[in-house]
Amino acid sequence: MRGRLTGKHAVITQGNDFMGPVTAEVFEAEGARVTLDTRDLTQPGACEALVADAGEVDILIANLAAPNYSGRRIAEVDDAAWHTCFNIMVHPLHRLCRAVLPQMQARRAGKIVVYGSAVALRGMKTLAAYSAARAAQVGYVQSIGVEVAPDNVQVNLIAQNYVENPAYYPPELQAKPAFQSSLQRQVPLGRLARPDEDARFAAFLASSEADFFVGQAIPFSGGWVQR
Repeated sequence: MRGRLTGKHAVITQGNDFMGPVTAEVFEAEGARVTLDTRDLTQPGACEALVADAGEVDILIANLAAPNYSGRRIAEVDDAAWHTCFNIMVHPLHRLCRAVLPQMQARRAGKIVVYGSAVALRGMKTLAAYSAARAAQVGYVQSIGVEVAPDNVQVNLIAQNYVENPAYYPPELQAKPAFQSSLQRQVPLGRLARPDEDARFAAFLASSEADFFVGQAIPFSGGWVQR
């Protein structure tokens, strides 16, 4: 049986981190040819080189993650922490899209899916730099989404939270009764999402089944945020 992404070339950034490995696994199962890129996209020219090396890109998965600096009150957020969030999650997003969109627009076909965060949709204390960068991603996707929609290119963002990942939810944290209690209070579903659930949602957005989604920031958080 043909997969939803058969014949498509998908490029996934930060391939070894965050949602990279599981997304590659799910996309390959759906028939895509996957390029799992691991270069440092904060370096000058790295985003442009990625697109040039990849050739024809049908699907770009912008998997961009940075430390969230949780627990720092605003007076403690120094310039280095502020700039790190934007240098990893915002500036590369623009450079990647600027590099890949011309070929997608010329073919009148293409998908860009951004793994974002639901903290952009709900205020949280002591998370200012990370939240601001994630919110910048949302505004960017909304703007370019409507700009390139007439060219039959769809750009959308998954606003996720409470997705199982060792960087954010290590096993020792999950084992703590306090975390389990917090999970029950905060998330109506009462659990973390499995990474493959998230990746399958990305596969849907990257497929022809999702051609009518334009510039959306779609919550994927078990009910933690609703919009």
